[in-house]
Amino acid sequence: MSTSRWHGHAMKRTAALVGCTALVLSLTAATAQARPGHHPRDTARQTLPANDGWASHGTGTTGGADAARERVFTVSTWAEFKAALAVEGTAPRIVKVKGTIDAVSEGCEAFAAPGYDFDAYLEKYAPESWGRETDLSDEPDDSPEGLRRASAERQDRSIKASVPSNTTIIGVGRDAGLKGASLQIKGVDNVIVRNLTFESPVDCFPQWDPTDGDKGNWNSEYDSAVVYGSTHVWLDHNTFTDGEHPDSAAPTYFGMLYQQHDGQLDIVKGADYVTASWNVFTEHDKTILIGNSDSESTAAVDRGHLKTTFHHNLFKDLVERAPRVRFGQVDVYNNHFVAGEDYSYSFGVGKESQLVAEHNAFTLPDGVSPAKVLKKWSEAPVTAAHNRVNGRSVDLIAVHNAQIPDETLQSGAGWTPTLRTKVLPAWAVPFVVGHGAGAGRLR
Repeated sequence: MSTSRWHGHAMKRTAALVGCTALVLSLTAATAQARPGHHPRDTARQTLPANDGWASHGTGTTGGADAARERVFTVSTWAEFKAALAVEGTAPRIVKVKGTIDAVSEGCEAFAAPGYDFDAYLEKYAPESWGRETDLSDEPDDSPEGLRRASAERQDRSIKASVPSNTTIIGVGRDAGLKGASLQIKGVDNVIVRNLTFESPVDCFPQWDPTDGDKGNWNSEYDSAVVYGSTHVWLDHNTFTDGEHPDSAAPTYFGMLYQQHDGQLDIVKGADYVTASWNVFTEHDKTILIGNSDSESTAAVDRGHLKTTFHHNLFKDLVERAPRVRFGQVDVYNNHFVAGEDYSYSFGVGKESQLVAEHNAFTLPDGVSPAKVLKKWSEAPVTAAHNRVNGRSVDLIAVHNAQIPDETLQSGAGWTPTLRTKVLPAWAVPFVVGHGAGAGRLR
């Protein structure tokens, strides 16, 4: 290459980096904007900017921005955290989390019911003696399964924390988080959760179901965060991870993985107007579920709801469900998906879903086809445009249909998102998201 051509290429690369840096700064500043009077310099009182995804629809999302001084709490233990959320009334409140709070600091043994013995459980329900035709639902309370149920109920009561309406939960500094907890945003309105690292809760007492599939399965409970029948929820600059308990370190029993994780984020039961921005979702299997069933009873609740936006998130080393969608109008733009060795798919196209996936970047390992990005679970149209895979523009629907003709997808979700912040070209997304997403990067 001639010297002049080399300098030309170098100048172009430098200009691109400068442009990306400017985009990082401008977009980071945009996330810090707040409505007048809501103290934008105090991150705990920041509100969701106008037009920032579905959570900005209608009344918008302000969380606890207007909290009186006596309703601002700084907590550093699980007991303090739950107590702050339990303070009476739905007037605005702010809960500031300092350091990492462990909801299971005493270990799984603290939840075990008297008489519970895991070895006895394994002996009783081993497939060679119990078989694979009968589930454990009719087992009495004094059986190994009954004692497991009692133990699971103890954990359930302890690690779940219910979030009231008009609440902001925010981490202080760079190392704030919740470990082993399940945040329940259930039947409320106007909630903000920011700047926290969520280490996925570990189900201490998974249930064996011999009838689940051909070989049986271990089924677990507890998502890091659940948005259940709630409206106007903003999840921003959080990190969701399996942390010290990755599935890769889990043992196998009865020939199946002893699964102790459920999801990282579920949006279900008629929840609506949710924005998830600048988060990191990493090291997980079944990551995000929007709408949890195809049943008609569920459909009656979910149809017309589950409107959710995902933008500027990093989805890294996940297996599937980023997200898996039923029913909702879901807008996924300007996210970076980095697949690992166990990658199955990113977008699950489910019953009556209306998914729009645009201006995203995908980094796939050698040998993994872009056809795997979309997974068809039900007949539903999807919009997927202006996406890039490993630095090249790819028509995700066309490549999927060409390589997986038995799961042909229809193009055109039937709606056009309008509630968006500045949309980046997909080529800029890896740099911008890599420098701005996750807990500890809130400005």
